[in-house]
Amino acid sequence: MSTSSEFWTRYPSPLKVYEGHNIPPLPTGTNADQKSLYNGILDPHRQLSNAYQQHPEPIRPIDKGNSFDFHIYYLPNNANEKKYAQELHERIRREFPEMRIYKFWDRPVGPHPIPMFEANTFTPIETGTLFGFLTIWRGPLFVLIHPNTGDALKDHTELCSWIGRPVPVDTSFLTSGPH
Repeated sequence: MSTSSEFWTRYPSPLKVYEGHNIPPLPTGTNADQKSLYNGILDPHRQLSNAYQQHPEPIRPIDKGNSFDFHIYYLPNNANEKKYAQELHERIRREFPEMRIYKFWDRPVGPHPIPMFEANTFTPIETGTLFGFLTIWRGPLFVLIHPNTGDALKDHTELCSWIGRPVPVDTSFLTSGPH
């Protein structure tokens, strides 16, 4: 980034949502642990964030399809790892039937350079649940998590997160910008 203006154009302030609103300052006190900040969350009149029900823009809305993809990779030459991946695939299908789970691939597919399977989440609660589940149960596998915003290149590169070691994605398969 060459200028501050370019930076703020690319990365709008997270506080922009509050512009034009008369919001009170945040409390400055700490909780009983004397480390974490008191945010007023114990206030019974406080309304929970809409982000618990709907992902923020530009992530695909729930009524338009899946919001997040979880790609669970395994090393194909490691028989134990492949078996673990197959068992995890079955566990996810049994435990989360409301999620969309794709077939188990034994070869690279699209931009994914090693075999994998994919699970899709639609709601913020499903996304957080699968993230927590895979944090514990991914074992030796690698997990690419990306939103679906309409910009496949950005989704798989800038907006993605990993659980475990990142695997280079073949971006030649991906298009940039809205599609």
